[in-house]
Amino acid sequence: MWNKLSLKNKVIFFSVLSIVSVVFIFNGEIKNKRYISDNNTKKIEVADDKAILKSDKESSEIDKQADEEKDKENKELEQIYQKAYKAFFDNKYTESINLANEIIKKDSKHYKSYNIKGIALAYSGSLEEGMKNINKALEISPNYGYALFNKALTYELYDKYDEALKWYDKNLEVENYIWSYYGKASIYGRKGDVKNTVKYLKIAIEMDKVVKEEARVERDFDNVRQSKEFQELIK
Repeated sequence: MWNKLSLKNKVIFFSVLSIVSVVFIFNGEIKNKRYISDNNTKKIEVADDKAILKSDKESSEIDKQADEEKDKENKELEQIYQKAYKAFFDNKYTESINLANEIIKKDSKHYKSYNIKGIALAYSGSLEEGMKNINKALEISPNYGYALFNKALTYELYDKYDEALKWYDKNLEVENYIWSYYGKASIYGRKGDVKNTVKYLKIAIEMDKVVKEEARVERDFDNVRQSKEFQELIK
């Protein structure tokens, strides 16, 4: 049969066969390339996912390390603050101020240090500098009860009684603090106001009986000490 085909037909047959072969090979190459491309894409995606996971893990470890360092620093500052606090109550005002300054150099937002420094300065004879530091503490933390109390106490130390009463009240708005009631009673005692002295001293005594012992020897109550009401309260 093949021999019976004319040369022209043989040429046509080979041409068609060649075209079919080329198309088949071409499609195969495309499929191979697509398969390789898909695999490479998957490999890239997997690699990217691993890179993201690695990056997230590294970021998490960095954040954890930063948090641990911050916690360590905060604990160290708190230890120094406790020393400053104790120094103040031991009447070592200069030491308390220096320790507070040490903290403030490391953390300019450490409101407790401004407060303890302020009251130490006030007891050292500096109303203006003392109040400046207490106000700084309140600027950073407006509802910090101890700073509100110390502002009242500073005014009381310098005989500014009306301002002191106002700030004792501000302290009592944020905390039910025994020594703010006692502070108000002391001021009214100096003024000779028996009614208000007894009113606020009674509240303080009801909160803690130790206040009664303080009141018995407190010179601020000398102007009301002989009154019947006061004597009944502290007996």
